[in-house]
Amino acid sequence: MRVLLSGSSGLVGSALIPALVSGGHEVVCLVRSQPRDEASEVRWDPQAGEIDGAGLKGVDAAVHLAGESIAAGRWTAARKDRILESRVRGTRLLAEALAGLEQRPAVLVSASAVGYYGDRGEETLTEESDSGSAFLSEVCRQWEAATGPAAEAGIRVVNLRSGVVLSTVGGALPRLLTPFRLGVGGTLGSGKQFMSWIAIDDVVGAILHVLTTETLRGPVNAVAPQARTNREFTKTLGRVLRRPTLLPMPAFAARLAFGQMADELLLCSQRAEPAKLVASGYKFRFPELEGALRHLLGK
Repeated sequence: MRVLLSGSSGLVGSALIPALVSGGHEVVCLVRSQPRDEASEVRWDPQAGEIDGAGLKGVDAAVHLAGESIAAGRWTAARKDRILESRVRGTRLLAEALAGLEQRPAVLVSASAVGYYGDRGEETLTEESDSGSAFLSEVCRQWEAATGPAAEAGIRVVNLRSGVVLSTVGGALPRLLTPFRLGVGGTLGSGKQFMSWIAIDDVVGAILHVLTTETLRGPVNAVAPQARTNREFTKTLGRVLRRPTLLPMPAFAARLAFGQMADELLLCSQRAEPAKLVASGYKFRFPELEGALRHLLGK
């Protein structure tokens, strides 16, 4: 396939490209700068609402991963606006451009997140579960709705609701390694909150799977089969690193350090399960947390 990709320099995009290429696919990246190679890069400017429609011709599939990082800094009002706008505006621009093509791609895989569900305690969350009421829930609702023009044009749309992506080159895990290796890692808040996680290998695997599985459409949870509580995650990481995990961070300290982001990223509980992925036959490379961490950390 000729696959259009946004967010190609991000954590998931940079891992996806070699997987696509090794599978014999051609990758065309959406870039904000002037394309260096018109055969492999297409310029767009989501902020200005501009995209080179001619460069989209002949695309068989699209994977949309671009968006402002939600963990790059404290959530000021301006940052929250950028988080929302970068996702909604870019997604709608791409969806409308693909819908307007004479020969449309068969599928659009657009990123979303389990933040859609909000803080849900011990409730098991499938793709049929209702949305929450938090800021990230609203972001995800609008993010997914922005793919509407593509779906209405007959393109199969998959909204990939990812959990915490475990990788050593970006995301949450590298930030945890230093304090844990120093023996000062510990639980956050009560430690009872569930964390839906997925190894980077399985995020890439899930994307490849949904690209070619025609029965999958709409929301798809990209999470490992078994969510773990923060306490379980903490103990498992400590065991893999052979370090103690005795210094917890109380909820009030997390809120002082991170503000609203603490409540929605660190202290909220989301026990999502990959119902659609499993039902469609996807086989996880790393279904267990300890196995995933040992693989990633070479332990």
